[in-house]
Amino acid sequence: MRIEDQRRSDNFEDRGQGRGGGGRIGGQGLMNIVRLLGVKGTLIVGGLGAVVYFLAPSSLKSTMTHALLGGGGQGEVQSGGTSACTVSEANEKACDFSRVVLASTEDVWAERFAQGELPGAGAGKYVNPTLAVFSDEVSTGGCGNASTGAGPFYCPGDGKLYLDPTFYQVMEKTLKAPGDFAQAYVIAHEVGHHVQNLIGATRQQINGETQNQTSVRIELQADCFAGVWGKAAKAALSITDEDLKEALGAAHAIGDDALGHADKTQFTHGSSAQRMRWFRRGFDGGDARNCDTFAEQDFGKL
Repeated sequence: MRIEDQRRSDNFEDRGQGRGGGGRIGGQGLMNIVRLLGVKGTLIVGGLGAVVYFLAPSSLKSTMTHALLGGGGQGEVQSGGTSACTVSEANEKACDFSRVVLASTEDVWAERFAQGELPGAGAGKYVNPTLAVFSDEVSTGGCGNASTGAGPFYCPGDGKLYLDPTFYQVMEKTLKAPGDFAQAYVIAHEVGHHVQNLIGATRQQINGETQNQTSVRIELQADCFAGVWGKAAKAALSITDEDLKEALGAAHAIGDDALGHADKTQFTHGSSAQRMRWFRRGFDGGDARNCDTFAEQDFGKL
């Protein structure tokens, strides 16, 4: 990827280092996410996973699950005076890179919305999300408090993406998914959730399906949207076949089966094969209308 001559998004907040009450998504934050997603039921690792549980490595899932169940304090998390981007040289580069990717998604989705190239009824004008970077802990505007252990996530309550820049290191060292396009895939996927929120995709549900199956559909569609962005940005960012392999490697690494889940009925994000397939579907075709995971009535054929 080439980012040197690219625009940096101004829809960016440096929340610094969070301090104070626990930094966990408590009960109210959970209910806000469930309400905003429009998925029925209490979705501890189902529909909630559609926005928060996306890339949390298996080593962090127990911590996050404890948070979702209400463990720990729920006091307000305050931003400290230390910039999350200047904690280290690696963080500074990660923030700059993230702003480039976000700017690219803004351009791509503004065009798609203007042309009506979206699944279902679509939506009006594209509204840019904001990327909020933080260190350790953060307070959201509608989804409660979160810690680094939650991984990158999108909060539909405030229309913001949340990312601790050190997560890119987790991708490389823990998930074994290195590379700049793998990192770009993370942001593009969360932006995909923002697109879903704008077009009402997260409020869909197939009769007779479980909450986990609905969550899988939501996640796979966000993967496909990430691929659509990648296709559109290919020329401007000089995305190569090697870059594509990096993104597919990341998609494989965070499949439910790759993360150690053997029971397919408990999948909330899709298998490695599904995640790779739907990202590739978006990337190869470049048409968001082909990302309608709810159009396939047979869940087994996703």
